[in-house]
Amino acid sequence: MKMIKVKLYNFYKKKIIYKMNEVFNYKSIMQVPNISKIVINIGLGRYISDKKMLDYAYNDLSKISCQKPIFTKAKKSNSNFKIRKGFNIGLKVTLRKRKMWSFIEKMIYVVMPRIRDFRGLSENSFDKFGNYNLGIKEHIIFTDIEYDKIYKIIGMDINISIKSNNINESLYLLKMLKFPFKK
Repeated sequence: MKMIKVKLYNFYKKKIIYKMNEVFNYKSIMQVPNISKIVINIGLGRYISDKKMLDYAYNDLSKISCQKPIFTKAKKSNSNFKIRKGFNIGLKVTLRKRKMWSFIEKMIYVVMPRIRDFRGLSENSFDKFGNYNLGIKEHIIFTDIEYDKIYKIIGMDINISIKSNNINESLYLLKMLKFPFKK
């Protein structure tokens, strides 16, 4: 996949920083909140023993993120879940800089409109540090995934880490970036 020209980053640098500086009266432009990274996580849950599922999830996540994911390992053995220490129980990838901005742009303008019965993102999904978390139930909404080659539909968690002082500043930043929040 070709990298998208990241217009959103230029919009952030040229418009949003100065607009937020006016609204929140920062002493320096460096105090303006910014997105530091995005972590995409897939927990395999009941598909842990299915090696084919691991391969498909690995390939799908690498197509979605344009980056090689890493396997998350079980820290402890648990007989109830039939897990031993060191088992691959999920996948994750961390996006920064250009790939991060490209993913945000793709998510806002391409992926979100494809979600069935989408009424907007919840404003209650911020943690106390101002980071935003969202879950996607079906990974097939990403255009990078070929519908014919899907083994099983899986969900994923997306964590957007924002360097900010509080939740209001983070929410304002995401609204300025045109994230579709509920009204």
